[in-house]
Amino acid sequence: MDTEQNYNLALDYLYSYIDYSLRQASEIARAEFNLDRMFALLNLLGNPHQAYPIIHVAGTKGKGSTSALCASALQAAGYKTGLYTSPHLLDYAERIQIDGQPISHQMLIDLVEEVKPFVAQVEKLTTFEITTALAFLAFAKQGCTAAVFEVGLGGRLDATNVVTPRVSVITSLSMDHMTVLGDTLAKIAGEKAGIIKDGVPVVSAPQKYEALEVLLRVANLKNTEVTLVGKDVTFEPVHHTLEGQIFALSGMTSEARNVVEGQGSEGRGDLITHPSTALPGGRSAQDEGLLITLPLLGGHQLVNAATAYAALKVSGLKIPDEAIQRGFAQVKWPARFEVVRREPPVIFDSAHNDDSFARLRETLETYFPGKKVYLIFGASEDKNIPGMFREMQPKIERLIVTRANHPRALEPGKIQGLADQAGVQSEAVTPVEAALARALELSEKDGSIVLSAGSMFVTAEVMAAWKKYY
Repeated sequence: MDTEQNYNLALDYLYSYIDYSLRQASEIARAEFNLDRMFALLNLLGNPHQAYPIIHVAGTKGKGSTSALCASALQAAGYKTGLYTSPHLLDYAERIQIDGQPISHQMLIDLVEEVKPFVAQVEKLTTFEITTALAFLAFAKQGCTAAVFEVGLGGRLDATNVVTPRVSVITSLSMDHMTVLGDTLAKIAGEKAGIIKDGVPVVSAPQKYEALEVLLRVANLKNTEVTLVGKDVTFEPVHHTLEGQIFALSGMTSEARNVVEGQGSEGRGDLITHPSTALPGGRSAQDEGLLITLPLLGGHQLVNAATAYAALKVSGLKIPDEAIQRGFAQVKWPARFEVVRREPPVIFDSAHNDDSFARLRETLETYFPGKKVYLIFGASEDKNIPGMFREMQPKIERLIVTRANHPRALEPGKIQGLADQAGVQSEAVTPVEAALARALELSEKDGSIVLSAGSMFVTAEVMAAWKKYY
């Protein structure tokens, strides 16, 4: 039997356990999440998660980008670096990366065979829990000297939350997965704050006041200090093109503008996307800051980069600024406003809630002012689809509604009904590769942007079709 056959058998084994990413939101809400199973399995495996220092990243938006930035900088600083993220885009092995490369199919096969007898000793394990254990084990066996772990869902009861990290990172928080994490921003923040450990420093991206209040309260109970992006670390955009963007970063000053709602936020009642760069004595971050080049596009990615910078600095790991500059400049993180063709533009994105669609609209206006989009769109049944349409409606020329090959994907007809209510013109095209072909056909006539967003699963299938046919 060849490697690919064995690889598929390994995936069949993993998927033979409960995979909540494939379940309806109502089932996830009833799930019995706890960390006991993870601790038991890791103990049987020799506690590989204790073999190297870890940066732990939770959040609603930006946690993947922030994790990738941290890992790229660690690698540039000479660490053999593990990176664990989810979900994958095109290949399951993407979830477990070492020095920027997914582990080989053969390595995943070998890891699965190694853990099977131990998995059999722990009842009710899930696919995500086993995969998380595979990552911990892979990084230990390969001699990683540092690792970054992205939380899967929430934080408090997530399988990654067995670690005692060097730093706990909370990226931007907004309303998502409400059936599981809670129906208010404060409740969601409480779940995310579950990764905060006694005495372990915390770094937070700019937050709305309701969320920040919770994070600060939990940090105080855990006797740990919080570094706030926009207050202790500030940044200023300098220049941007479709090749990337340059910004000046200054840390760790506590005298910059506060990031919470209602304190100098120019009446938005929202988070500050570009915290003030005014420093004492009329100086600016550009005058004194660290210049960083970033291939990831959009103002929100500056927030993620500043958050990653702060996390690296307070982690206690030796990472010179020069390594951070090199690592950030070399980072690769696909499907985040990824422009794969300039004319007519084709863009892959991972926006999947109303807040991330607001950032997506802002980024479109920055890089393609005035241009409309043919939006290839699908979504899971638990998403706030009207909110996404409300944010994107001014940019949509036509909605191309489709459905990914995923059990949680909503029927195109239901999405079209919501589009009608939002005043968005739409048509349904399945399968996903046909939706891409239709969007490209329309784009050729008027030069509008082809954009895939709304579901990572749809964008993954669009990416696969693009690679195959275009």
